[in-house]
Amino acid sequence: MAEDERIYTVSLRGARTIPSTKRAQWAMTKIKEFVASHVKDHDRIWIDPEINKKLWARGKKKAPSSVRIRVIRFEDDLVEVSLPEEE
Repeated sequence: MAEDERIYTVSLRGARTIPSTKRAQWAMTKIKEFVASHVKDHDRIWIDPEINKKLWARGKKKAPSSVRIRVIRFEDDLVEVSLPEEE
């Protein structure tokens, strides 16, 4: 059962300063750092592969400028990061 669920928007605008061939990789690292700082747990973070597909959809040079994510922390301290469901 989910203990805590939140929706965040992660800004990835800092990718403009990263070399163009590393922007999608940098964006994934930035999302991991963002989630770790908000849940105060660095060990048990699981990121859904759909987020990776969204970041790489336009190639490694054109990462999106922001991405919305859903963060769920379960009772056993596992943190799941996924895309929010669209209504």
